[in-house]
Amino acid sequence: MAGQRLEVVEHDEAGRVTATYVSSPTDTKGTSRVDVITPEKAKEPWQRLLDVFLPAGYPHSVTHDYLEYQIYDSLQAFSSSIAGLLSSRAVLSSVGVGDSTASPTAALLLSILQESAGRVATILFAHRFGTSLEPECKMYRLLADILNDFAFILDCLSPAFPKPIRVIILSFSSVLRALCGVAAGSAKASLSAHFARWGNLGELNAKDSSQETVISLLGMLAGSLVVSWVETQTATWTVLILLLSVHLETNRRAVRAVSMRTLSRQRATLLYHQLQRGIVAKPEDISKSERIFDRDGVLRDVHGSITGWCAFESSIKALFDPQASMRRSRTGSLSVDSLHIERLLAIFEKRRYIVNVVPASNQDLYQCQIFLKRGATTTDCLTAWWHCLAFVEAEKALRGQRTVSEVYYSPAGRKELLDLLEKLSPTIAEILEKRGDALRAAGWDLEVNALETGSSMRLSFND
Repeated sequence: MAGQRLEVVEHDEAGRVTATYVSSPTDTKGTSRVDVITPEKAKEPWQRLLDVFLPAGYPHSVTHDYLEYQIYDSLQAFSSSIAGLLSSRAVLSSVGVGDSTASPTAALLLSILQESAGRVATILFAHRFGTSLEPECKMYRLLADILNDFAFILDCLSPAFPKPIRVIILSFSSVLRALCGVAAGSAKASLSAHFARWGNLGELNAKDSSQETVISLLGMLAGSLVVSWVETQTATWTVLILLLSVHLETNRRAVRAVSMRTLSRQRATLLYHQLQRGIVAKPEDISKSERIFDRDGVLRDVHGSITGWCAFESSIKALFDPQASMRRSRTGSLSVDSLHIERLLAIFEKRRYIVNVVPASNQDLYQCQIFLKRGATTTDCLTAWWHCLAFVEAEKALRGQRTVSEVYYSPAGRKELLDLLEKLSPTIAEILEKRGDALRAAGWDLEVNALETGSSMRLSFND
């Protein structure tokens, strides 16, 4: 405004002051002088260099676990690049480099066979595990590098075998590398979405590619020295094992550093036990107790012991089959215990899910079956999972010295199970009603469904 002093402060994406503009009146005609004040300490050269490889607005534009993950991810990529050169040298030896009797056509056909095997494996793997890649991205991120390291080992072993067996080994190595590509690519996309706080997913991926480019170049430079020095079999295997050990350990540390905000099956189990103790745990707290590899569908108690199994069923047929007393071989129809099913439907009439329990095969435990109704949301899936956790814990105390089969296959025992399911239903539903806001405030994302790791159906009922 004329006649008044005005100060404007300019900030960059990270909130740092880059310049201050001060306007001071100089005369009565409305003319002002603007002074530009820059911070005493401008950006250091190394800071400007880091800005090339870090997302704009760092560290505010990414989650707190981004930097630790990227440090370990860069270290694993460096060691993997060197190990890859040792592996490539072994493959070149296997296909006949340096062998006067080797045929270029045979090498080409081997390359075609490897590519074909890898692409078929990619299709099958994506079909079988595609839906579970995002919910379990930490597990598949580490699994991808384990598969890749096995491929390196097979490549280095291949020259020691006769040529016909080399083809099989190198083809299997190509399959493992293809599976690594699918798992790593999908897991990386999920992790990038987790890191991008400002919705800057595209830029974050671009900067990640820049980091990988530099690390790969450094790895190739270091690897060129390694392969020129390491010639004997003993030295090669010693260096390879050392590199792969560093590779796997840095990968393990990288995924352990990530604190996912979505509730997978394992994180939902750990959070449930904390809530039972009156603690609203944060994602960072849960990640410390989280297993990277865990059995799919396992239910665990507060001590980590297996108490049962659970699955989101892909067909209503699973509800009828355990109740079937006779199967019609020609029509495929079933004779079932209609009273049991009617009671089950009545218990969950006001819920958007149904929980049924059957004995687990070869174990004295229960297999919980979750059937989702049309309109079921993420919170319904979470409530259903917690319902199963509460059931197996309460049933174990109720059962006493009896076995699961003794309870399940007796009319009185079946009634006990249904009574317990009905008793727990309102109690479990209250958890999210009372703690939902607290969980969101703690950092949990209750909108993304990370519980269904496979294709599942939705039910609707018609009278």
